[in-house]
Amino acid sequence: MAVGLTLAGTLVLGCAAAGWAYWHLNSNIKSVDINSALGDDRPAKVTPTPSASQEAPLPTEAVNILVLGSDSRSGKENQALGGGSSTGARSDTAMVVHIDAGRTTATVVSIPRDTLVTRPSCPLESGGSTSAAYGAMFNSAYSVGGPVCAVKTVESITNVRMDHYIEIDFSGFAKLVDALGGVTVTTDEDIDDDDSHLTLKAGTHHLNGKRALAFARTRHGIGDGSDLGRIGLQQKLVKSLLEQISSTNLLTSPTKLYSVADAITGSLTTDTGLDSLTELMSLGESLKGLSSDEVKTVTMPVVTAPSNPNRVVAKEPAASELWESLR
Repeated sequence: MAVGLTLAGTLVLGCAAAGWAYWHLNSNIKSVDINSALGDDRPAKVTPTPSASQEAPLPTEAVNILVLGSDSRSGKENQALGGGSSTGARSDTAMVVHIDAGRTTATVVSIPRDTLVTRPSCPLESGGSTSAAYGAMFNSAYSVGGPVCAVKTVESITNVRMDHYIEIDFSGFAKLVDALGGVTVTTDEDIDDDDSHLTLKAGTHHLNGKRALAFARTRHGIGDGSDLGRIGLQQKLVKSLLEQISSTNLLTSPTKLYSVADAITGSLTTDTGLDSLTELMSLGESLKGLSSDEVKTVTMPVVTAPSNPNRVVAKEPAASELWESLR
């Protein structure tokens, strides 16, 4: 669900960066210094092609962004939207956004939260490090080591350098959808999920923020009730959100424009390479040639885990071939 922010939401910020609004939006953004925490023991970074232009050009090299949706129950707003009393946060939505060189096409790869992986040892902000774990659920990396461990785990299983990190929480996503006036989605089957509190008949529906979030969280009311069904809904939502942002003329309504920009920045946690409005605007400007039609959504190939029928593992060699195509 958060990937719509990465591919299109940042475009909004370039239109809202004037006067006092700039300082407020800029101060909204939270960040984590992932590069310093992980050091040099990482996959190679793409080297930009030098430009002959005298002016600072917009970036055009390929870029990989880990986008997480934080399933947080902290704070009153998130508790109300989460429908539970759990504390802490989990990364129940994880997508690797690969934007090709030239930045006119992109591939979004969803990683199922139930995937069993080797979770590497990760540095902790408080000092020390987590222990490596074998056969751990993918989303446990965020639970035990936050964004730094999530990035390190993704890099270890993909051998693809994550150039940036973007995280959005429950309430922020709902606010963004509401600020845009809702989002229209189509489902091929009826949905009735007691856990996400969503009931929809098959067909097309216009959802407000709370119902859009329930749509992104639904898994038990569709298909076989696995995380793969939820990923399918999330990918539909990504496309719909991209189309909604691109079709909404925010320039005609400064109030709505500011509401969208405030919702985006107020719910983001990024790496330090994207922790200012200027850096987000640069990313957004570089994506202006990217339309929703040129965004391909796929899921990392998986098979049922031999050790647990309720878990999955990467399907080889298909998974490695997919990650190789993104390097």
